[in-house]
Amino acid sequence: MKAIKKIFKNRKQILEGIKNKLFKKEHVETIAKDRWQICIRCGSLDVVGDKCMMPGTQPCCGECGCSMGFKLRSLSSSCPIDKWEAVLTEEEEDELNKNIEDA
Repeated sequence: MKAIKKIFKNRKQILEGIKNKLFKKEHVETIAKDRWQICIRCGSLDVVGDKCMMPGTQPCCGECGCSMGFKLRSLSSSCPIDKWEAVLTEEEEDELNKNIEDA
């Protein structure tokens, strides 16, 4: 039940990461690669999937349980142990996406 509450609370960031993974953009991929270089050296990286909120989505962050494939691409997400910061607030990300869709 705790995982479901956490997923619901972070649903916008999770959906943002999923969307950015499916519909790749060069600037997002650059940020994701930079973040990944930090994460692969982190002792909290869970490649087996024991700490993943959603089974089968490894590698995951052992601190928050998020799938790295999605978390790295969520521009409004930050590292739970402050190794990298969010690039945009959730509101800025929403506004950016709205402007792109309207163009």
